[in-house]
Amino acid sequence: MLLSSPWRPWLIPNAVLLVGMATWGTLRYPHLPGRIPKHIGADGVDAWTDRSIGSAFLLVFVYAGVTILMAGCAELTLRVTPHDELPDSQASPFAAAQAASSLLNRPRNRLSAQRTARALLLFNTCIGVSFLAGCGILWRPTPDANVPAWFFAAMTLPLLVGSAVTVAAAVKDRKQ
Repeated sequence: MLLSSPWRPWLIPNAVLLVGMATWGTLRYPHLPGRIPKHIGADGVDAWTDRSIGSAFLLVFVYAGVTILMAGCAELTLRVTPHDELPDSQASPFAAAQAASSLLNRPRNRLSAQRTARALLLFNTCIGVSFLAGCGILWRPTPDANVPAWFFAAMTLPLLVGSAVTVAAAVKDRKQ
């Protein structure tokens, strides 16, 4: 029943990432130094903060919030009446008002709405992978200002992939 909606199985990777990040952070927290990275700039860590639950788990908390937001957007996408299910605008004045209210952002059909919901949740998974790379730097055992060369790519590439998939789903809907 919990996974009966067509998009809910797509939440599983997000939940696994969230639980994995929280578990990893919980295991690493006692071993973190007194100062942890607050900001990472082009030349590495350029700001530090004292270790606290809020500073150490900031990426986990943000990812939990983004996951709730994306799951809500996916649910609302599936609840919108698609173009092909709108009543005939000639039938009544209410039908004409509903048809004209938001034609631009309405999915073409149920399949399109499902595709968009899945794309949003896949984008959220990509955000989680990106944040996982950030946790790798945040939770290092020693305060080191140097950041490995792979870090920028590990943070950026998942976001680009997720964005591309989401845009492709939207473009496919517009072309139909």
